[in-house]
Amino acid sequence: MLSGDSGCGKTMIARSLLHELDPSRTEIPLMSNPCRDGEDFLREILYQLGDDSASDLDRQRTVHRIHEIVYGAHAQGKETIVVVDEAQLLLEESIFDEMRLLLNLQLDDAFLITLLLVGQSPLIESIRKHPGLDQRIATRGALRPLSHEGTHAYVDFRLTTAGREDPVFHTDAVDLIHQHTSGVSRKINNICDIALVIGFSRKLQGIDADWVERLIQAERGDGT
Repeated sequence: MLSGDSGCGKTMIARSLLHELDPSRTEIPLMSNPCRDGEDFLREILYQLGDDSASDLDRQRTVHRIHEIVYGAHAQGKETIVVVDEAQLLLEESIFDEMRLLLNLQLDDAFLITLLLVGQSPLIESIRKHPGLDQRIATRGALRPLSHEGTHAYVDFRLTTAGREDPVFHTDAVDLIHQHTSGVSRKINNICDIALVIGFSRKLQGIDADWVERLIQAERGDGT
């Protein structure tokens, strides 16, 4: 389970992890939209596994078909990883029951399904209300906003990755960005992107704290 506040990079980290996995050795049903109930959840998994007959099957036949596909993947040396993004939006009790039952799918020497839940902090409490599922979660991670030093390193890293060698943002400008965004990476991205566009249009040599303050005021609606 990977949890954290909105904008801290949970989805990006999850997708980066999945991109690093060998597609010849993994099957990855990726679910990014909330499901209505447990049966809807199972049908979506089956659809993401490449079987589009899910809408014609009842629950029992859907479960049997998922089992067939997962066992078949295991026989080919593949691991099945079910990824549920925005999992804090899952509210129906039957969905958590189906998750628990899916994790019971195993052989004597191997689990056949790995479940990765990604969601905002309320997900933690939702899982705690379901002890049978909670006890099956072996690894938990929590993303938190960046520290002051982390914000500076983050801005530098993104600029370097984009091919910029010389500094663009003055130190006091990044200090102000961190203060304004509280270290939330999505908010940092937004204000830095706007600053770069304005800086380019005005042919600025760098972004100082004065420009960042203007952008913050404009965002709040109390500046021009």
